[in-house]
Order: sequence, then C-alpha cells, then structure tokens
Amino acid sequence: MVFAPHTPSDIAVEDRTRVSLPALIGLSRQVGGLSLHRSGIRAALGGEYRSAFKGRGMEFDETRPYMAGDDVRNLDWRVTARTGKAHTKLFREERERPVFLSVDTRAPMFFATRGVFKFVQAARLAALLAWTALRQSDRVGGQLFGAGGSQEFKPEHGRKAVLHFLQQLVDASAAAPAENSGTGMDEALARLARHARPGSLVVVLSDFRGLTSTGEAGLIRLHRHCEVALISISDPLERRLPAAGRLRFGDGRRELTLISSRSVVEAHAANYAARLARVERLSRACGMRHANVSTTDEAWTALRSVLHGHPGRAGA
Repeated sequence: MVFAPHTPSDIAVEDRTRVSLPALIGLSRQVGGLSLHRSGIRAALGGEYRSAFKGRGMEFDETRPYMAGDDVRNLDWRVTARTGKAHTKLFREERERPVFLSVDTRAPMFFATRGVFKFVQAARLAALLAWTALRQSDRVGGQLFGAGGSQEFKPEHGRKAVLHFLQQLVDASAAAPAENSGTGMDEALARLARHARPGSLVVVLSDFRGLTSTGEAGLIRLHRHCEVALISISDPLERRLPAAGRLRFGDGRRELTLISSRSVVEAHAANYAARLARVERLSRACGMRHANVSTTDEAWTALRSVLHGHPGRAGA
C-alpha cells in the first residue's frame, strides 16, 4: 500500500496547536516503511554504529509473514520457498526491546509561527514511533517532562500500553504549561538513565533549550547502556528572524512586540546555531543519532529520514 502523507497545510487549524487521541490513533495506519530494528539504525549510523544491545546476543525467536518496512536481509528463504509467501525472521532482542520515548512538555514547546506547535510535532513523531514499536512487538514506555518535573511510564507490551502513553500526550497538550517551564531538562535526562533498562532504544524529542553540561552527562551515561536518538524540533522563526520590522507574538492572553534590527537578527541566529551545534557535537562524539525537524515538516517523512539514514535536518 502506498502512503500519501498529509502536508502541514492540510491540517485543520485546531490541530496545529493541540493533539487529540483519535488523531494520534490514526497515525497507526501510517507506519509502513518505518523500522526501529537494529539493522536500520546500523545503516543510519554507518561507521559510527555501536551495538544497541550492549553485549546481548542475537537469538532467533520465530518466523512471521513479511511486512512492509522489514529488512529484506532477514527474509527466511526456506519458509518463503515452502509456503510461497515471503516470511521474515524475528530475533528475541529486537522483538522484546524496550522503546522509551521522552517528550518535552515545557512552555517553549507550545509555540510555532508556521506548521504546527513544536509539542504537536513531537507528539506526532512519538506516536509514530510507538505504533512502529508495537508493530515490531517491542515494548513501549516513555517520559513526559516539564517545569513540574517528569513522569515515567514503564515499557510494556501491547496496544493498551501505547494508548496509555498517547493519552498522556493528549493530557499534556490540553494543560497550560507553566511559565517557568524553561527548566527541568537536566533532571529529566538524569532520570532517563535510571529508568531506561540496558538495551533500550531511547528517543528524546525536544527543542533542547537549557541543555547544560549536567544534561549532557546524563545523556552520556544513558548512551553507555542504551541506543539513544535525539530529535531537535524547531520553528523557522527560531532559526532566523525577519531582516527588520515589528513582530507581534501572543498566546491568547498576552501580546509581546519585538522590534527587529540587524543586531537582534544576528544575535538571535547565533543563539539558535549555538544550541543546535551543542546537540550535534554531543551526538557526533558519542555516536548518537541526531536530526533537526521543523514544525513545517510532515511527521512521517521526517521520521523516515531520522530512522533510515538521512543525517541533519529531516525536512527541506
């Protein structure tokens, strides 16, 4: 089946600023062509690949009918020849690997000038990852973190675990984030290292504002025992302000006016570039996967780029 993803311009206005459970459930139909299996990550990381299983062996578990997105190198040719239908081999570590999705719910994530809110983009990417993990019989758990702290969900098997996690995303979307929610990342990353079991795939979806050396140390500790992928989410205006003029921002309650000048534009661009470069340097040094996704990118296309070997920004 050919999947034709929706572009951000197709999205209803109300769906640009919040997520709903039916919408996140609907993404389950769009996971064709996505794979979290180790072979896919190996291709993406190339020579910098490090085992996601940290010493755990590969043990054949069972054979099942081939599904779109499965690695053709794992085809079971004997069963395929005997039945006349393509079958693929499953390995125990891949089949039972915990997938831990950490999503930033701080106030800066509830912002966009184009496309969808950064949090909405993060929620859609997380939902696609969760449904892909379920299709591969992986366990799904996660973390939501904000100003008030973080909440972790133990990875579990089955659709019920995915739906529980998606409901937490919906609840976070409906709640008004606290104004001081620019803090909390360091603590959340430290908690990840304690909650994610060795051999897990951990994906952090955030704008990475406020990442410090303490947070970096938490990611490094996590990477020693888990496979880690970092997805930076940003709005076009965060990357560069208009050359000059008066800009008005509002959240429905208050408005802020910013007078843009050349010095302001340059300082703004430098600040964003420094934040992104910090995450990229850390990723390269540790061999972690990193991609930058825009609020204007289509979620399925962006995630496929992240998982299947296109480095850097996922969108154009």
